[in-house]
Amino acid sequence: MRLVVFGLSVTSARDNAHATFWRGVLRALAADGHEVVFFERDTPFFAGHRDLVAPDGYEVVVYPSWSGVLPRARRAVSRADVAIVTSGQADAAAATELVVAAGHTRIFYDLDAPVTFQRLDRGELVSWLPPGGFGELDLVLSVTGGAALERFRRELGARRVAPLFACVDADAFRPPSPRREPVYDLSYLATSALDGLSGVESLLFGVAERAPERRLLVGGVAYAEDRQPSPNLDVVPRVPPAERPAFYGRSRLTLDGTAAATASSGFCPSPRLFEAAACGVPIISDGWHGIESFFAPGDEILVAAGADDVLAMLELSPEALGALARGARERVLAEHTAVHRARELVELARAIPARRASAA
Repeated sequence: MRLVVFGLSVTSARDNAHATFWRGVLRALAADGHEVVFFERDTPFFAGHRDLVAPDGYEVVVYPSWSGVLPRARRAVSRADVAIVTSGQADAAAATELVVAAGHTRIFYDLDAPVTFQRLDRGELVSWLPPGGFGELDLVLSVTGGAALERFRRELGARRVAPLFACVDADAFRPPSPRREPVYDLSYLATSALDGLSGVESLLFGVAERAPERRLLVGGVAYAEDRQPSPNLDVVPRVPPAERPAFYGRSRLTLDGTAAATASSGFCPSPRLFEAAACGVPIISDGWHGIESFFAPGDEILVAAGADDVLAMLELSPEALGALARGARERVLAEHTAVHRARELVELARAIPARRASAA
């Protein structure tokens, strides 16, 4: 297959979970013999934080303006079998118009579905949504399953919807070697502002204050700038993707937090959840609807309702924690790697019924 993707950014993972997703999926597509071109707008923020050394088997086009790249984008779309526009793309509306006009398999992928509906519910403008809805597209993919799929149909006119969940690049995220004795009891990796993560804050501060003998580790610029940590809570201001396996490996357990918009949507595992599991670290989640579809609570993941639960989980034996970590890692490697998502994407594209010549 030839695929064209208009996305947020693959060259910079700074405050951008899209990058780690696409790096793994695009590399997997290329390894399976598919030809992929990824278009991203050259923005000052991402230009100042690029960390992709070189695309692995796929092409990246970084462009300064839509008018300047339009001829090249038009040629790429005209020869593609599948054209995909994603949420967050700076020129999503124009790219969607180009993709629709080309008449090949046309897909929109909302990697920010909880945010999309949160903004719609507030009456706000969502820049990446086509002004006329999704009626002219062949397929809408959503990083969120559950009720969000029906909302895409009912409220945005999508004719065909399917989930394409987050994943992990199993080659990039694995248990650190050699293994070292964990220094911390509990860690939390925040990749964005903690807005809407009051549940995570409650767990962290509750454990830090009630168990001063426990050592906690938090990674994330937003946390370091906004909060004064407790004496037993250390902060790593920045944790790039390449350093995350070592970050996870520094603690006995790691906490996965869910933003309010995501928790209300449900069926939306965070990339960090799969990353930590692939790195072989036992996970405590704050819980959300549908979590059991991805990990078995009690066997592959721990679910905490409050600080008391976390404190009890910190008392679990090394054997019990090891079994949890193994179970989660095996589940991820069997179902949630970038290779799985790349092949799901191809299967979903190939399953789209061919349009009749008159309709085209």
